[in-house]
Amino acid sequence: MQKLLLPPLLALGLGACAPAPATIQVPTFAVQSVRLTGLSLPSGPNPALASVTLRLRVGNPNPVPVRLANISGRLVLDGEDVGTVNLPNVNLPARGESEQLAFLSLPVTLQTAGAFLRVARGQEVAYRVDGRFTADLGPLGRPTFGPFTLAQGVWQQPAILPF
Repeated sequence: MQKLLLPPLLALGLGACAPAPATIQVPTFAVQSVRLTGLSLPSGPNPALASVTLRLRVGNPNPVPVRLANISGRLVLDGEDVGTVNLPNVNLPARGESEQLAFLSLPVTLQTAGAFLRVARGQEVAYRVDGRFTADLGPLGRPTFGPFTLAQGVWQQPAILPF
C-alpha cells in the first residue's frame, strides 16, 4: 500500500518545488486630460453636440509587448452616459506606455446638457470611462476583457463660456 502512494506523493512534492508560471497583468488606463473644445446648438436636423478631446495613457506592466486591437468604452458624466470612446490598434511596448488621443463628438441631451454647461463654465464634473478591450494574441485569438472602469476622476478646465 505504501509503495502505491509514494509515486503520487513524490510527484506532488516535486511539482510544488517547480517555479510557478508568470501571470499576465491587465493593462492600466489613466486619463491624462479631458477637454471640452466646443458646444454647438441644434440646427434643423442636426443635434446639439459637444466636442471633447480625451488623452488616455495606456500602460503595459508585462515583460512582453502587447497589441490591443480595440479599446471601447462609454464616457459617463455625473452618472449620465454621454457617449462612446473607441480607440483601435493600440501597440504597447514591454513594460511601457502609449498615449492615445480621441476626438469625440458627443450628443448633448436634456440629461447631459447640465454637465456639459458646468464644464464649459469651469466647474467640476465627475467623470468615468467604463469599457473593455480586445487583445490581439496572434494565433491564440482575440479575447475581449471587461467591462471595467478604465478611469475616473474630476473634470475641471478653464471656462469656455463667459456666462
